[in-house]
Amino acid sequence: MIRKLTTALALLGSAAWAPLASAQTAAPRLLNDTSATPEQRARDTIARMTLEEKAHQLGHTAPAIPRLGVPQYNWWNEGLHGVARAGIATVFPQAIGMAASWDAPLLRQVGDAVSTEFRAKFIERRHPDGGSDFYRGLTVWSPNINIFRDPRWGRGQETYGEDPILSGRLGIAYIAGLQGNDPRFLKTVATSKHFAVHSGPESNRHREDVHPTPHDLEDTYLPAFRATVTEGKVESIMCVYNAIDGVPGCANSRLMEDILRKSWGFKGYVVSDCGAAANIYRPDSLHYTRTAAEGVAVGFKAGMDLICGDYRNHMTTEPENIVAAVKSGQLPETVVDRSLQRLFEARIRLGLFDPQLPFADVTAKDYDTPEHHALSRKMAEASMVLLKNQGDLLPIRGEPGTIAVIGPNADSFDALVGNYYGTPSKPVTVLDGIRARYPKAKILHVQGTGLIGPAELPVPDNVLCVDAACRTPGLKAEFFKGVELAGAAIETRVDPNARFEWRGDRATSARWTGTLVAPESGEFGFRFASENGYRVWVGDKLVVDEWGVGDAPSILSGTITLEKGRKYPLRVEGFQRGQRSSQQLVWSVPSGDGDHAVAAAKRADLVLFVGGLSARIEGEEMKVTAPGFAGGDRTSLDLPAPQQKLLERVHATGKPVVLVLMNGSALSVNWADAHVPAIVEAWYPGGEGGHAVAGLIAGDFSPAGRLPVTFYKSTDQLPPFPDYHMAGRTYRYFTGDPLYPFGHGLSYTRFHYAPARLSTPTVKADGTVDISVDVTNQGPRDGDEVVQLYVSHPGVPGAPVRALQRFERVHLKRGETRKTAFTLDARALSVVGEDGVRRVFPGRVQLWIGGGQPEARPGLPAAPGVAAQLEVAGSAVLPK
Repeated sequence: MIRKLTTALALLGSAAWAPLASAQTAAPRLLNDTSATPEQRARDTIARMTLEEKAHQLGHTAPAIPRLGVPQYNWWNEGLHGVARAGIATVFPQAIGMAASWDAPLLRQVGDAVSTEFRAKFIERRHPDGGSDFYRGLTVWSPNINIFRDPRWGRGQETYGEDPILSGRLGIAYIAGLQGNDPRFLKTVATSKHFAVHSGPESNRHREDVHPTPHDLEDTYLPAFRATVTEGKVESIMCVYNAIDGVPGCANSRLMEDILRKSWGFKGYVVSDCGAAANIYRPDSLHYTRTAAEGVAVGFKAGMDLICGDYRNHMTTEPENIVAAVKSGQLPETVVDRSLQRLFEARIRLGLFDPQLPFADVTAKDYDTPEHHALSRKMAEASMVLLKNQGDLLPIRGEPGTIAVIGPNADSFDALVGNYYGTPSKPVTVLDGIRARYPKAKILHVQGTGLIGPAELPVPDNVLCVDAACRTPGLKAEFFKGVELAGAAIETRVDPNARFEWRGDRATSARWTGTLVAPESGEFGFRFASENGYRVWVGDKLVVDEWGVGDAPSILSGTITLEKGRKYPLRVEGFQRGQRSSQQLVWSVPSGDGDHAVAAAKRADLVLFVGGLSARIEGEEMKVTAPGFAGGDRTSLDLPAPQQKLLERVHATGKPVVLVLMNGSALSVNWADAHVPAIVEAWYPGGEGGHAVAGLIAGDFSPAGRLPVTFYKSTDQLPPFPDYHMAGRTYRYFTGDPLYPFGHGLSYTRFHYAPARLSTPTVKADGTVDISVDVTNQGPRDGDEVVQLYVSHPGVPGAPVRALQRFERVHLKRGETRKTAFTLDARALSVVGEDGVRRVFPGRVQLWIGGGQPEARPGLPAAPGVAAQLEVAGSAVLPK
């Protein structure tokens, strides 16, 4: 059997690399010698390997080398907002939601909790030889600090938004939490991804060749990466699928050697995005080289150290190609050794070869803890953005007698977790949160509509039979080892429905067969709600086929017309890789037209319409057949039409309506902004998200989240999605009127800013200036304020309209005044020219310190704040 590749990080750069000794060195082994340095231990181990052993260590599934005492190790671990795909874990808000907190210290706490859970998971399922299996290691492929340059990108939910400074500071905080502050050991390894110019479209990501201008590269696409390397000391970088200026990201020496290592001093390892190494040579991808051996040689020589192979899409790069490249002279063995050095030093600094694991206070039970649940809820509360609050509808006064909770995300697990997630043990949907917060109220729940089509509900047991005559209720269930329904069934039984609660780590497939009795006539929709692939046949028709590749199925459904009372053969097939929990057959019925939702609204004192999106319709390379969506991305920013139609019907009842949006990207809710009195942006708020939404509605805390992205009125305001030029994009270069601007967010209290104080009215080009401002909470209650400092350079070529340079979230009690201080240095006062050179220019600089940007669109409350001016004397050129 051909084995796939793997490898990891290091503390040694590429300069002055000396060839290693022969693999047959007979001296005592140093791998487990804690008195030796990580560099010495790694070099000694690599010197004892054969070429074939080395090649197998350069892929993400690195096998054991028993004769050297090297255990197996799987480098692939996901930790975007909690330990992902490893069973039960604390699920924090999706990354874009945590960005909306604008709270770097809190995000560092989240990172620390996530790293603790990674350590616990590693201990819980550590391989007998001391290594790790898939999703059970300590090398974490997070954070994603790509710039969310266009809201149509389906994976933008994974980022910290559209601003380089916000993304960089939050990335540094999360990395600090993940890697820890032990002087000797890394708690986990963090990975800044995807280096460096990557933000869709998803449909073409394996073939895309992007051409950022020198200005945009230096001004927008690189700063957050630079910050996580030079300040955050991130230990790993992930290179991209696409090409940049004609060169694949994972073969791009300009990015990985000239900029990353030489300019920024990066000492760690570079891992390919999964399948990206194969993109270098595949004919149906970038096809930069003719052969696989040539492709891996180019990649490793350019600075890639570890290959993640995409087993799902058959985009793996086998170790035989590395061996062939070395033997043919295309790849010097010293380059292989250089990568191995970086990788083994990372494993050594994680303590994986020490007699006793570091961080001994972490046990196998330290995940999904009450303390981490509380932190998840705290972050969810911090992430909530109050977009609109006409007439101070919120917070709700008293306890309504009847509350109608309507919409596709009201009781949705998917809307809590976004993508790249773990399994919360007790997920709290918005419906759950409202029920818990208002125990005396009558809660009416009606879904009313699906995300992009009719409402989908579980197929009831009473319409299913094992036999054609319907003498026996249920369905025949067959379970198979592996994901392809192959061989003899390992278990056969009668289930009441095509429904399965997964508890385990084995890959399994299942088939349910029987008879369906149609309860009414008309068009039905069918889907198997699953975490992996599925197929559904009704009669002789394959209604839906989303067998897919495994990790992130869409919400794809299919339709068929049925006659009331008629019996139809039914077959449902699905597979599960064991990373998450449940599967069930769902359908939409002809009578599900939203009338029940409208009736519930008429009976209620308050209506919560909980809509938006989910990671089943925005995300990574997926099938979605609905207007406004394409391959995981979006072609429209509007609320999907079925939701918009129901929202308008509910509003027409005349009852007070609160719109709660759950999504990972901006929505153009223009109609709602004009008609609905209160709008809350809740993002994908994690396992405790329902409690956070209910607490905001009730006024248990004052919301202080701020938008990390611009909410545009329409895609008509944007350049074409595939265009990577920043002109006209994000608040920094957009000159139109947004629906809601970057940095926007309302509160239940009021803040006042005193005039700003500068340490000097004139600063030298290489100097610094201190800026402070007194902020007072003049409102009726305690609350947080996010103090934002923007810099503008009127008339300077290449300068953005304005640019965030500093921010701090502060808590102020009612009536309290607090001084907030920032320091601006040369980089914060610089501007990037068309040539890509960053300079400090002489002249006047305009400053704004406030709770949002200084200019609100008509009809939107202006953010409190104060303006100031600074004179810069002299000029300077700054390093990249």
